[in-house]
Amino acid sequence: MTVIQLQFPAGGRLHATPWGRHVNEGATEWPPSPWRIQRALVATWYLKARDEIEESVMRSLTDALAGVLPSFCLPPAAQSHTRHYMPGRGTDKPKVFDTFIQSDQPLGIAWDVELTGPQRDALGMLCERLGYLGRAESIVEATLLSEGAPFSPNSVPLATEDEMGEGDELVRVLCASTPEEYGIWCGTNQPKEEPKTKAKKAKSAGPGLPASVFEAMHAETGVLQAQGWLIPPGSRWVDYTRKIAAFEPETIRPKRRDTKRVTVAHFAIASSVLPRITQAVSVADRLHKTIVSYADRRPLVNPGIFTGKGSDGQPLTDHQHTHIFCELGETRDTIGYITLYAPGGYDAEARRVIEDMQHSRLWGRGDHDINLILLGFGDVDTFDTPIFQRSKRWTSLTPFVSTRHAKHYADGRPKLDADGWPIGSPAQDLRRLMQQVRPDIPKISPPMSTITVRPERDVRVLQFQTERFRGEGRHGHQAAAGFTLEFEQEIQGPLAFGYGSHFGLGLFVPVRE
Repeated sequence: MTVIQLQFPAGGRLHATPWGRHVNEGATEWPPSPWRIQRALVATWYLKARDEIEESVMRSLTDALAGVLPSFCLPPAAQSHTRHYMPGRGTDKPKVFDTFIQSDQPLGIAWDVELTGPQRDALGMLCERLGYLGRAESIVEATLLSEGAPFSPNSVPLATEDEMGEGDELVRVLCASTPEEYGIWCGTNQPKEEPKTKAKKAKSAGPGLPASVFEAMHAETGVLQAQGWLIPPGSRWVDYTRKIAAFEPETIRPKRRDTKRVTVAHFAIASSVLPRITQAVSVADRLHKTIVSYADRRPLVNPGIFTGKGSDGQPLTDHQHTHIFCELGETRDTIGYITLYAPGGYDAEARRVIEDMQHSRLWGRGDHDINLILLGFGDVDTFDTPIFQRSKRWTSLTPFVSTRHAKHYADGRPKLDADGWPIGSPAQDLRRLMQQVRPDIPKISPPMSTITVRPERDVRVLQFQTERFRGEGRHGHQAAAGFTLEFEQEIQGPLAFGYGSHFGLGLFVPVRE
């Protein structure tokens, strides 16, 4: 017995339209057709394993799997869809259905065939390197199970003389022809000697017939449809049984595999007019109010992860709760991404709050909609974003705002600390705050009145909003400033200090060399 297990980590979704059906019909392929699975394995061999697996082994593996009809162990699943408009010229924007099947449990496929050592090694390598099944958004993790692994099928081919069991239904599945059947079919579908007229030209015959099932799996779907094939050469329809209650009525939420502590949620944003990085504190403040309102609807064990307040209502001072960082997009000085970072970690309920929040819209200044697109959860090593990179030299992306007032003697002279820094000055306050959390203190540049957001784009510090909505939070009365930090060793971000550091201010990014 040869058993493959498939898991769909991108929300548990399988996007696959059955052969001969249009995407807007809303039809789904369940179980996934063996023809599709074997074609995916052949494609993976060409793209990712051709140097390691000999063609003769790949051909023999294809024939071995095509020689028998597999059985399936289908997990509980839900069928759903989304609707959206495709871009087009002018007002021509067709509406399409994206239908999918969602399950949080693995799907099993078993072929009653014993593979040779090279064939089994090849199949294991192909499963490891298989990237998706169906449409490109159907990310898949395939595993070849060990020989003798338990397998309980609930979807099997139905022989002509057999009867369906109680609670079953029939579903038509596209399978590969056996090598013997395909050889006979090719022999009876060779072209005749006399030429045919265009009107009588047979689509199923011709000198272009693939020589084997392996070659037949190379044909592109669009080419086959354009040539008029009802089904691909080398394939056949097979009746399978499936439980009538295969699709549960309730929504199935994928189970999370918490292999790492989740401390980061990364968003992309979309808007008719994207906000500028100068509005970072305003955008972050509005997002904070939105996520707190969603958190209030759930009985969270640790609501302070979002609110920033303890059970006594007092502000938390350990900085383990959520930071909201606004990051540059693709053009000029606009915000393209928003990152939530909580060193204390997000538990399952907190992540549900973040997932729910993305269905909300933020309203920025000027009443422009800001739509959130959740890109995923992870930690500081998951996302390739500047704020989490490693570097010796860091520079301000948003201004640092001091939390203290400058100290002076009665005659106007500034008071100095033990190291000779003017107490309460922006540079001294930045140094003081860094000493609280870092053992290594960098060289701090003189205050800068402009911030270089891109090599060709400078923004004056005075253009940045430096107060939260209605002036919430405590800060000094000194002007904001940009700084450059230089450490002796590379350190990993994020680095954010001062007033509003949980709301996008005082954020540093690596200096671009």
